[in-house]
Amino acid sequence: MNFVIIGAGPAGVRAAETLRENDSLATVTLVGAEPGEPYARMAIPYILSGAIDDGGARQRRSLDHLQALGIRYLHGKALKVQARPNGGQVDLADGTQLPYDRLLVATGSSPSLPPLTGTGLPGVVTCWTLEDAHQIAAKLTPGARVVMLGAGFVAGVCMKSLVNSGAKLSVVAGRSGQILRSMMTPVGSHMLQRWLEGRGVEIIGTGRVLGIEPGPRLVMDSRSIDADLIIMATGVHPNVSFLEGTGSEIRSGVVIDAHMRTTVPQIYAAGDVAQGRDFSTGEWVVHALQPTATEHGRVAALNMLGKDVPYRGSLSMNVLDTVGLISHTFGLWNGIPGGDHTEVVDEANFIYTRLCFDGDQLIGAITIGHPHHVGAIRGLIQSHRHLGAWKDELMKNPHLVMDAFVDLNNG
Repeated sequence: MNFVIIGAGPAGVRAAETLRENDSLATVTLVGAEPGEPYARMAIPYILSGAIDDGGARQRRSLDHLQALGIRYLHGKALKVQARPNGGQVDLADGTQLPYDRLLVATGSSPSLPPLTGTGLPGVVTCWTLEDAHQIAAKLTPGARVVMLGAGFVAGVCMKSLVNSGAKLSVVAGRSGQILRSMMTPVGSHMLQRWLEGRGVEIIGTGRVLGIEPGPRLVMDSRSIDADLIIMATGVHPNVSFLEGTGSEIRSGVVIDAHMRTTVPQIYAAGDVAQGRDFSTGEWVVHALQPTATEHGRVAALNMLGKDVPYRGSLSMNVLDTVGLISHTFGLWNGIPGGDHTEVVDEANFIYTRLCFDGDQLIGAITIGHPHHVGAIRGLIQSHRHLGAWKDELMKNPHLVMDAFVDLNNG
């Protein structure tokens, strides 16, 4: 059997390892678009802070890990997939042609740039690749003027390293004016914003961005901001252009079934590029989470080998260190129509807990500044445990969630 995997992120690497673990004779080819060894994108903030070097970002410590497993590792960009009923071929930009019996698409996402002038100017970068990290790190000196355009999860991940470098950081939050809007209620966002402002970060919540001029300079309808560095953190889109013409169904990502199969025979998808099952709702969504990508890769590989391994779905979960203030979101943190929710807000101490219920089951949660019971929260959500009388107790005091978890699991 000849397996080809496009994409050397966590999903692709885990898939390659799983294929080899279960089939010692198969041909396994892994294709990475970036130079060097496969690395973890979530390590980029640690490179920015100087805590690790490029070697520390590698997914596997050994430089010959893939070679030792008999996995062929190539660098190249996929241009086209020629799909056939019993296999097909991947065409790379350098002219290489890779025939396959089974193909895994694990190409992840790329930054989405807004339709603004000047996004390609010197001093304007994204925060997505090792090369981006090198460019940003070179500018991070005390007093450096850094403007970040966008205030979502990608921005939140990078903020700590920028602030700790001594740079003067301004964050343009966009039209909503709310930071981390996709993972936080307005109450939580406001708390995180106060925390950031207390550490010298300027949050710009009003005004429209008109473009970027040489300098670089960010031009808004209300002001202009001179900078040493402008970081574009305005969202991502799935890397799927090479699938054009294959018949693959693509929405917010490549649509897959419970066995990670796409709508094209012998093509599977995993990781950030895949629109897979949501654990909480059963709907098909993109969860850009490294643990989800790793599990996607494992399950996809087993199904590519002919095993019947359905994927139960991934729990939406975000963990963020916002310049020292830790927040978590789990599942349906915004609740459901007709469902109950409860909140405890301690503005003075930057503590916030929100629990959301469907009947007497916990289905979603947010915590800020109080991380000690997050394991219990995740356990109760993923187990679909009926809380019984504990539901009323948690409605009164959400901080009793660990007590509920221990009692219910010892009963």
